[in-house]
Formats: sequence, structure tokens, C-alpha cells
Amino acid sequence: MTKQLLLIDGNSIVFRAFFAMHNQMDKFTNKDGLHTAAIYGFKLMLDHVLQNFKPDAALVAFDAGKVTFRTKMYDDYKGGRNKTPNELTEQIPYVRELIKDSGLHSYELANYEADDIIGTLAKQADDAGYKTLIVTGDRDLTQLASENTTVAVTHKGVTDTEHYTPAHVEEKLGITPRQIIDMKALMGDSSDNYPGVTKIGEKTAIKLVKQFGSVEELYDHIDDLKKSKMKEHLIEDEEVARQCKTLATILQDAPIKIGLDDLQYQGPQTDDLIKFYKEMGFKSFLKKMDVDGTGEEDEAEIAPIDYTVLTKDNLDELGQLTGEVSFYLEMPEENYHTSPFAGFVIGNEGHWFTSRDVDLLKEEPLKDLLQSDSVKKNVFNAKAQIVGLHRLGIPLENINFDLLLASYLLNTNDNSNDLGQVAQEHGYDDVRTDEEVYGKGAKRAVPDDDETFFSHLATKARAIEQLRKDLFAKLDENKQTPLYTDIELPLTRVLAKMEIAGVHVDAQTLKDMGSKLTERLSEIESQIYQEAGEEFNINSTKQLGHILFEKLKLPVIKKTKTGYSTAVDVLEKLADKSPIVEQILEYRQIAKLQSTYITGLLKVIHSNDQKIHTRYLQTLTQTGRLSSVDPNLQNIPVRLPEGRLIRKAFVPSHEGWQIFSSDYSQVELRVLAHITGDKNLQEDFKNGEDIHASTARRIFHLAPDAEIDRNMRRRAKAVNFGIVYGISDYGLAQRIHVSRAEAHEFIQNYFHEFPGVKKYINDTIAFAKENGYVETITHRRRYLPDIHAKSFNKRSFAERTAMNTPIQGSAADIIKIAMIRMQDELEKRHLKAKMILQIHDELVFEAPKEEIPVLSELVPKVMDSAVKLDVPLKVDSKYGDTWYDLKK
Repeated sequence: MTKQLLLIDGNSIVFRAFFAMHNQMDKFTNKDGLHTAAIYGFKLMLDHVLQNFKPDAALVAFDAGKVTFRTKMYDDYKGGRNKTPNELTEQIPYVRELIKDSGLHSYELANYEADDIIGTLAKQADDAGYKTLIVTGDRDLTQLASENTTVAVTHKGVTDTEHYTPAHVEEKLGITPRQIIDMKALMGDSSDNYPGVTKIGEKTAIKLVKQFGSVEELYDHIDDLKKSKMKEHLIEDEEVARQCKTLATILQDAPIKIGLDDLQYQGPQTDDLIKFYKEMGFKSFLKKMDVDGTGEEDEAEIAPIDYTVLTKDNLDELGQLTGEVSFYLEMPEENYHTSPFAGFVIGNEGHWFTSRDVDLLKEEPLKDLLQSDSVKKNVFNAKAQIVGLHRLGIPLENINFDLLLASYLLNTNDNSNDLGQVAQEHGYDDVRTDEEVYGKGAKRAVPDDDETFFSHLATKARAIEQLRKDLFAKLDENKQTPLYTDIELPLTRVLAKMEIAGVHVDAQTLKDMGSKLTERLSEIESQIYQEAGEEFNINSTKQLGHILFEKLKLPVIKKTKTGYSTAVDVLEKLADKSPIVEQILEYRQIAKLQSTYITGLLKVIHSNDQKIHTRYLQTLTQTGRLSSVDPNLQNIPVRLPEGRLIRKAFVPSHEGWQIFSSDYSQVELRVLAHITGDKNLQEDFKNGEDIHASTARRIFHLAPDAEIDRNMRRRAKAVNFGIVYGISDYGLAQRIHVSRAEAHEFIQNYFHEFPGVKKYINDTIAFAKENGYVETITHRRRYLPDIHAKSFNKRSFAERTAMNTPIQGSAADIIKIAMIRMQDELEKRHLKAKMILQIHDELVFEAPKEEIPVLSELVPKVMDSAVKLDVPLKVDSKYGDTWYDLKK
């Protein structure tokens, strides 16, 4: 049987683990104040790899120090890197201890890098017939991939990896693993800080390597290249290229003092690991070993819980529940509008009452308790609980704590619909996840065993109660309590009312549209067959590729491992080459409208009220924007004429009613003007200027009263919206079809005209690097674990995210505040109008015709005063008989 060797790039994985867990640093300290995030993340990686690879031998390699033979050769090698945070440095000795207690070996070698140790051992293993897995966060090691060696590069977090084999490297780069060295030599490496050849990037480097095979062969045939700037740079930088190749080459003959026989994997040293986990406070790892984390004698995994099974005969015992209770209605399916009810639990301070009989909730003692204004309710996913109880005819009042909502505000990634998982994310382990109790996939089912089910419900309620104080304290510490109490929790009730109200949809209108689309698809199909000269399966990528690229001889844009690519971006580049391409694009668009929006919407119209009851996800996005699912009503297409027509089916619920809509105009740019404090940008908005035309005059250096044509305005609009998202000159050039030099000039002109925006960008990135997060105007946070990433691409993305999150997130805050105030006004004025949809920056209502004039005045007034900005908010309103027919 083939032996297996595991090699782990210690420094790389520790760094990756630290920054992957960076946004949860406050959760990862032990009783002595030691930061443990990197240790914990490293352990997650280790468990994942050992479970899936099962090595016979294993080693974790570390760098011995900053000075190596490479730094002696090139002074600036790896220069300019940020100093390692103290919070990480202090953890490395404990990572080494974890490695030893886990039964693995570690090793470092003076004057060499961990890469060289790994490269040398991988070569020895290859020669000895081992299968080797290298685990790293550094793509440099992909040059070591071979028939027997796979390089697993961390992709997201520490357990999601991309496996590089020679075939994968070939597919991804079009070269061999060893040629990665030549590619690096030519393009340089910003992370390791060696230059490469002037103005040669990855694409050019790969092209040259494919053509010549290696740096040496390239320079042996340099005279074969046509005269060009690139050739001049290659000649001028020949010495640099050859030196960079040496720097890029991982040694496979380093003078290591160990061999494969010294690396036998011994398996975990259980007693040592238990002691280590207790010292680190790793309760979850102890739990897997049936050990608690207190240092006392071992106990059961989940603390036992006493509960009372409720029946009609003992309802009077609920009288002891006063002041504050935790409540949870179990709906095992994700869509709580249609999910069956499995049971419920209610209680406080150790008095837990549970039952499968949800009809008990309609009995006076329970119903009175749930709708009482004097008893506070602590829940998980308040909106689901409100909707679920509404289906039973019971109002849920005086909600105090929503575990899901509070968890999401503290960290947008802690937003699972599974209460147990969220609780465990916050260090509370006395509750199982639903997957552990109910199973997953087709096997998922609520247990028939009452003891198992009732204990699970009771531990859920206990978790809500136990975490309330801690999470409220953290919200207070983050200055997020007003965000929770004044915005997100009130919004939950508003959204619940919108979901319950639903949106009336005329099924017959959709069916009629579907018939017309079917006819149109048939027409396009015939046109495609005529152009192709034969009939074929238009939906088959293989058959379509044969027609386009072999029969019709259209230029091949991209190939995949299964054949020709016929993706949309490929077809768009071929649109002017043959009529069949435009026809295929239209066919796909119409087919998607038919399947997703006609057939899809017809499936979810409720037969009892002819309405669609979408769910608004309040705890999904990183920016705080709401999302709509089951179905997604925020994504009804508007660009295609056929897509817009779908809105004709969205009609009022009553005769004599109309649809009314109000939409924020350019809210993100107005938020940008406010947050940056840029005087010119603010002046343009205060003066009521067409912001895109005004920007065009500024960046194109035109007179204040100069006429702006559509093309100039379009370009300025792209600059306005692109700048805050960190668009590059290359990206802008592609978007507005100008040269890169012109795009660069537009961006520089913009920053010259709006210096406050440039300062905001620099200040925001600096804040993110120092604090690890950015905030909106209401202190909504987004953590950025990749802001210090070694990877340029990841770090750049984090920086762009830092720029745009406060803008997008603040815009989301504004419309949420407007929704809360608007609902208050509707109720205070006793209007019949109902808010039925939120489409990003737009609110949609249905109302009696006689209330339309009231809404026309009221809604814009409420929306434009939702938040006081340094520039005015502007709201546009429309109304009509259907969602499609809206007019001013």
C-alpha cells in the first residue's frame, strides 16, 4: 500500500488562521488573556487534513528567521512586509506545542525557508514512492506539484482548499508546475518583493514561458523576438530575471538533518491534548473527546436540563413565569410561512415548559403570556416567530432579545438559521445543533423520542437566556445598542407585517405571458436552426460549441477542459460575427424569463389568497441590505422589455386600489457626499445639479454651463459609481471603452475635483487596517479579515470593501429607518395603505385610490427626513394600476 506524507507550511497556515479568525479575536482568549485565534484555526485545519488524508508520516515546517540565503542575495527580499502583530507572535510557541501533542513533527533550518524544507522532503518522498500532500496558504509552493505530490492551497478560511496537481496547473495557467518558477522570474512577486522584468505581468509572462519553455531558453532566443518595448525591457533586465528565478526557486536539496524515517505520524497524544485544550479554553475540542473544559472531572457533553411537559392539565404552572421569558417555536423547515410546527418551549431561570402540541399556545395562559406587554420575550429569529405565531392566530408582543439578530450585528458571519450553531459561535456549548439532533438532507427529521426532542428544545431556550446578557454587553461595547433597539428589532416587526400581507399576483396574466414567451422561443429557435443549417440542442454546450466554432468557424475565445466555452461573456464578444450569436443570447434570456419568473412565480402563488409571501433575509448580507427569497422579488428584471412586463401581474389586493412606489434618487452618492465631507460634491447636491452631468463638466474641464451629451454623462456616471468601489484605470477603461491612459486621467481629475473623496478612501483603509473593520453611520460593522492578507488580490479586495461598505451599508440603514417610520405613520393615521415590497432603495405600497394623494405627500416626506445628512435626500414617487404601470 502506498505510503502517504503530509507536509504543512507552518508559518503560512498560522498567519492564515490568525487573519481568518481575526474578526472574532474577542472570543478567542483563554483565562490568562492569551490570544488563541491562530491556535484554534490551525487546529481546525489539522483536524480537517488528518481526517481526509490519513498520513503515515507528517511534518510542519517553519521559517527559522528573517535572514536566509535569499536575503543575502537580494537585500529587499520580502522587504516592506508589515510587522507581525504581537497577538500572533505570542501564539506561535503554543502552535508548536499543539503540533507535538497532536503527534506530528516540526522542523526549521537556519538560513533556509520552510518552503525549502518542504521542497526537499517532497523530492525525497517522490523518489521513495510516497503520495505527498502539501498544505499551505502560499501559491509559490504550487511549483512542487507532481504526479505524486498535490499542493493544497487555502482558499477561504483554513479548511477550504484548492488542490493543485500538474493537470490543475495546466488547466489554470497553461504551463507546468516547474514553469511557475519562470513565470515568477519574469513577472516578479509583490508579496516576496522581487521585481521581475519591467512592465511584464502574469499574462505576458505565461505567454513567453509557453513560447520558449524557460527563462534560459527565452534569452537564448531573444533575437527571435520582434522589436518592441517588451524586448527592450527583457534585454535591460536579463540579470534581474535570472536572479529572480533563483529567488523564486524552492530548493529540493536543502541540507536538512531529518529524513522520511524520522517523520512517522504517531497519532494524537490524548492526555497531553486534553491538558492543552483545557489551558487554551477549547471547549468544543474537549467536547469531541467527551471531556469538559473546566479542569474538573469529566461531565456529560451537554449540561442536563429539567423541563416540564405541558398539557391542558398543568397550564396553571405557567403562573410562575413573570418578568422575562425565553420562547422558541420549532418550525423544522426553512420557510416559516409553510413549515409544519413541531413543538415549542417557554420558560426562564430553570423553569422550562415544552410540548409538541402547538394548539396549547392558543390557550389563555400561554396566549396571554405571549401577547403580554409586561413580560419580555427573548427569542431566536424574531421574524420567524412572529410569522409562525400569526399563522396560529397569536400575536407576539414585547420582544426584548433576538439571539440571531444580536449575533449578526456583532459579526455578520454569525448568522446561521441554526440556533445551536450560533450559540456555539459565541462560546456556548451546552446546546446541540439541529443537524446533530435532526440529521441533514433527506434524513432530516424531528425525533420521535420525546426525551431527545424536549431536551433539545429546552437547551435552545436556555441558550437564548444564557447568551442574552453577554451579547447585549458586547453590543453596548461596540456602540451598537441603538442600532439593535432603534433599527433592527423594530424593522423585524415591519418586515413580518409585509411578509404576512404578501403581494397579490394575477396568475392568469403570468400564464398569458408564458404562452407568448413560448411562441417567441419557438420563433427564435427556428431562426437559430436556419442560421446553423441544421437542428440541434441549443441548451447543449457541446452541440452549440460544435455549431459555432467548428461548423460556422467563429473565432474561439475560450476553451474549457470539456470543450468550447459558450458562456455569456464569450458570446457577447462574438455578437457582431454572426446573427446566430445574438439569437442565442436572446433565446437564453427569454428561456430564463420563462423558467425563473413565469413558471417560478406561478409555483409560489398561495392558493388561499392568490398572493406571494416572500421572506426578507435581515441577517444575510455583509452590508446590512435586505435580501428577498422564496421567491426573490427584488430581482424581477427591468432591462428586457419582456422582463418589465412581468410587473403587470403584480396588482393591488382590492378593487379600487392602486400600486404606489417611492424611490431614493442616487442615495449612495448622497451618502458619499455626506461621509466624505467633500465641499464640491456637497455643493452639487445642494444646488440640485444633475450629479453625473456636473461631474462630467468637472472631470472633462468644461465650463459650468456647458452642454453634456449622453456619452459624456454615461462616462461620468461610471466614474461616480466606480470610484468608491475602488475601480482601477483598467476596469474603468473596459467599462466605458476608452484607453487605459484616458481612464487614468479621468480618475485623477475626479480626485483633484473631489479631494474629500480621496481623503475618505485613504482614511477608511487606514482605519480598517488598524481596527480590522469599518462602520456605517449607525455603527453597523463589517469585519475585514483579509485587510492584511499576504495575497495582493485578497488584500486589494478587502481595501475596496472597506471603501464601499460604509456607503452601501449607510444607504441600507437609511431605508430601514424610513420603513420603520413609514409603518408608524400608516398605523398612527389609520390608513388602509400597506407597505408590500422593499426593492433596495425603493418602497412599494398598495392603497385605495383616495389615499394615493396622502401617500404622495407623506412617503417622500418620511423618506427624505429618515436621516439628517449634510446634503438633501431626494425621493421620486409614482403610482398606477399595476406595478408595471407606475407613472409620476
